[in-house]
Amino acid sequence: MAQAIVLLSGGLDSATTLALAREEGFACRALSFRYGQRHSREVDAARRVARSLGAVEHRLIDIDLRTFGGSALTDSQIEVPKDRADLGDSAEIPLTYVPARNTIFLSYALAWAEVLGAFDLFIGVNSTDYSGYPDCRAEFVAAFEAMANLATAAAVQGRGRYRIHTPIIRMTKAQIIRTGTQLGVDYSLTHSCYDPDPQGRSCGRCDSCRLRLKGFAEAGLRDPIQYVGQDSR
Repeated sequence: MAQAIVLLSGGLDSATTLALAREEGFACRALSFRYGQRHSREVDAARRVARSLGAVEHRLIDIDLRTFGGSALTDSQIEVPKDRADLGDSAEIPLTYVPARNTIFLSYALAWAEVLGAFDLFIGVNSTDYSGYPDCRAEFVAAFEAMANLATAAAVQGRGRYRIHTPIIRMTKAQIIRTGTQLGVDYSLTHSCYDPDPQGRSCGRCDSCRLRLKGFAEAGLRDPIQYVGQDSR
């Protein structure tokens, strides 16, 4: 069985991507990061999702992007945007963009893949319900794939060619949720909120929460996680 490295944040996009990689027959090794984000909820979610979806291994890497800051997700002095009127429509890159995050994460995944002799990397980027991140575009993924095949001994020596899989990149959030539901993804295990409360409840107002809620509504399904202001389920 071929191996694949799957970047797993603990959110619904990466959980669905892991399920799709498994459905394609890959032995999936999940890779998550503690990168200095504001909270650990997504790391806990990644662990739950990896277990639930049968990852053969799950590694958690510590890096500290707070050293550079520049994002509401890594700098507590920058407020997480809430209730944006132009959600998905603005040409401006939001404050929740973390500089070079996907470039860094894919680089770690590539290093692990080369050691394992794996040539397939999966990342759950999505550009249809687009939140404005430049490193979630097909152009970025194609450029990284080209770089991977120039920069690694395995590719240069002809042992294989790297492929970056983006199975949900053209899906709407509703399509992602329906697909994952069909594949048995338990979305109650996932976490998407940028700014949860101390009890871990999602705010319902940040870009990520609003895109998630919109997706569940359009899919005709109930989001199984708890939001601030809702009664416990």
